[in-house]
Amino acid sequence: MGLFSSLFGKSAKQDRIIEMINNGGIILDVRTQQEFKQGHVQGSKNIPLDTINQKMKDIKKLNKPIILCCASGMRSGQATTILKREGLDVINGGSWRSLAN
Repeated sequence: MGLFSSLFGKSAKQDRIIEMINNGGIILDVRTQQEFKQGHVQGSKNIPLDTINQKMKDIKKLNKPIILCCASGMRSGQATTILKREGLDVINGGSWRSLAN
């Protein structure tokens, strides 16, 4: 089951994720590089949470809606707060596994 088929019609959050992807959004995985290497959503980008502030210019250059994910949703929640403060269009997608299914 792919990302789109697993998300359609399940919740307002999932509908928003689909909308963001349809508008060119990207999935940004904030786990460590080692975690990311062990498995990730195809096509996602890896910027670990502890480097978010240093990578802010690069993230802003993406100029796209951002769906954040991590292992459980905790780190992506923190990253969501940081990026929203910067005025970016972001949503916490939660666990990367829930986006990959």
